[in-house]
Amino acid sequence: MGKALRDNLSSAYFAAANQLNGKHSRRKIVAYVEAYDDIFFWRTVLSRFENKERYFEVMLPSRQNLTKGKKSVLMNLIAEKVGENMIACVDADYDYLLQGTTHVSSEVNNNPYVLHTYAYAIENLQCFAPSLHDVTVAVTLNDHTIFNFEDFLYRYSEIIHPLFIWNIWFYRRNIYKQFTITDFNRVTEIGGFSLHRADECLDMLRRKVSRKIRQLQHEYPQAKESYLQLKDELRTLGVTPRATYLYIQGHHLFDNIVVPILKRICDRLIREREDEINRNAVHDTQRRNELSSYSHSTTEIIPMLRRNVGYLTAEPFLLLEKDVEELLKTGAKGAEKGSDEE
Repeated sequence: MGKALRDNLSSAYFAAANQLNGKHSRRKIVAYVEAYDDIFFWRTVLSRFENKERYFEVMLPSRQNLTKGKKSVLMNLIAEKVGENMIACVDADYDYLLQGTTHVSSEVNNNPYVLHTYAYAIENLQCFAPSLHDVTVAVTLNDHTIFNFEDFLYRYSEIIHPLFIWNIWFYRRNIYKQFTITDFNRVTEIGGFSLHRADECLDMLRRKVSRKIRQLQHEYPQAKESYLQLKDELRTLGVTPRATYLYIQGHHLFDNIVVPILKRICDRLIREREDEINRNAVHDTQRRNELSSYSHSTTEIIPMLRRNVGYLTAEPFLLLEKDVEELLKTGAKGAEKGSDEE
């Protein structure tokens, strides 16, 4: 049997299997995701919509050859497999902001059976600024606020916002090699972060961004009008100055911005807690036991950040939830139609 025929039969197979399970059995909807790390996120999203009538099974696009990645999810599934009982769940990347100017962007934005994150990736949502203090508490078991994550990330976003518009401008025109995501990331790195010099760090970033913007304005003087139009359009899509960090490359935000900051803060909070134990211990045995107990209770930053679900009020996540609701309405109508035809 050829691949095309097998693919065409897949969605029909799940639909038939659901019918065989009987009218009172829950309908299974298979949700294909890009990678192992995505499974927990999409399970968190979709489990909120499970009920006595339906449930989801989140899996990679192939159990046979371990195929992973957005291309595999989309190219292997969109044209022939996805439907009421089989959906694709992917990172938006730049495809959401490209708004159909490429084939993949068109599929991501217009196919009702493809769910996407709106934010660039899952990592951006995991780094949702209002949730990061809770991450430090989970890691260190110390609720002392010593750094304002929201203020820092909002200021960071405001600084990089005009350069980010330029980056999307190049991608919209398919001349991104003139200013790639890698180029953008290089300019927007914050370098060695220090709690005592956070303002200096942002000042340095502002100077780097300003230099790059002046360079682009000089090289593309004809772009002013289209740049301003794009800026207004992206604002309607959620890319405001304070929210820009949610739309830059997720790994860059996660690995190069947020994790280094979290590390400095968590190290400080752990030392603070250990100093408190050393001061208050009555004798050496108690001190050793308490320090050992505390050490075993703390956890690593990256696994905790990857399990962070504090993004539930983030605007991109709320848009994603609306898409799930619309998808399920479409599926319910299709199920009713199939039942009537019987």
